[in-house]
Amino acid sequence: MSLEITGTIKQVNETKAFESGFTKREFVITTDEKYPQDVKFELFKEATDKIDKFKVGEAVTVAFNVRGSEWKGRYFVNLNAWKIDAVEEQSEPNTIDDNRPESDLPF
Repeated sequence: MSLEITGTIKQVNETKAFESGFTKREFVITTDEKYPQDVKFELFKEATDKIDKFKVGEAVTVAFNVRGSEWKGRYFVNLNAWKIDAVEEQSEPNTIDDNRPESDLPF
């Protein structure tokens, strides 16, 4: 299952390396919605550096997979990020001044 969410980077943790050679890094974004949520994502192995080009406070869109697991009768859900993109600023829409004199009309 692949999903996307947009928000502002709140926190970026250091990369954790395990004896097995496995690496993991977590980061948190605050969603842009009526009731903002802080959502933690994980990056694994060679993907741990994908967050390096972003700063805390930057708006991003995160593509992620939902992973579930069970351990000793307890269930866990992880959000595994696989793509992070900067949110492009929207330019101001072109507007027409409805109060302009009629002589300015092109016809």
